[in-house]
Amino acid sequence: MIKFTKMHGLGNDYVYINCTEGQKIENVPKLAQFVSNRHFGIGSDGLILICKSDIADFKMRMFNYDGTEAEMCGNGIRCVGKFVYDKGLTKKENITVETLAGIKRLKLNIKEGKVETVEVDMGEPILEPSKIPVISDECPVKNLEIKVDDKVFIFTCVSMGNPHAITIVKNVKDFDIEKYGKVLERDEHFPRRANIEFIELVDKNNIKMRVWERGAGETLACGTGACASVVACNLNGYIENKANVELLGGNLHIKWDKENNHIYMTGPATTVFEGTL
Repeated sequence: MIKFTKMHGLGNDYVYINCTEGQKIENVPKLAQFVSNRHFGIGSDGLILICKSDIADFKMRMFNYDGTEAEMCGNGIRCVGKFVYDKGLTKKENITVETLAGIKRLKLNIKEGKVETVEVDMGEPILEPSKIPVISDECPVKNLEIKVDDKVFIFTCVSMGNPHAITIVKNVKDFDIEKYGKVLERDEHFPRRANIEFIELVDKNNIKMRVWERGAGETLACGTGACASVVACNLNGYIENKANVELLGGNLHIKWDKENNHIYMTGPATTVFEGTL
């Protein structure tokens, strides 16, 4: 029997399992595929395991809908912060979480004894093409041209521990993300595939975003994608170094602190229900 909690950050939903108290999970990729299935499983964008860590307060392992393990998830890590505090696994309001993208620092904002929102220090954006990774001679990569059928996209590429490719579109609401996202994700320029962000510019402090996530398809929100998009838009002079990012599931506030080169993401975390498998 496996206990689980269903949570979401702006509709980017995952199944969370507490592995800090000895609960062992076998064949995690297969379990991720099962629980993610919205017809035959629980229904989610993936699976997140909360584990013990030798170098941080907790460790987070994140698996996509297709069973592949990913480096980080911005919406997911906010929910990890809420999980460990609300469940009494920590009393601290500032915690560290080990991920495949490094150790992330979380500030938990408490209301009536429970976590309402979480600010995450997402670390420094990675702009070197070999580290994103993306095949390009440009650094930073701001003019990557990719053609799909009759449409040409110009991408700026950023890694927040996982690869992102950001492009500007005129009307994000009516954009055919299904048609282009699944092709662009696997384009030959992206050796490890990529998360694809489609951005509509609103003003200097506001953008709209839809995301095609690597291994998951379109999701309602992507925290690392929102961070990467603010970096990309700022690099191109479209917006200031802090902005509200409007996603299908709600809004995230992103700030790129130019003094320490760190990205700070603030947004909600919500518990949906609990159960056993």
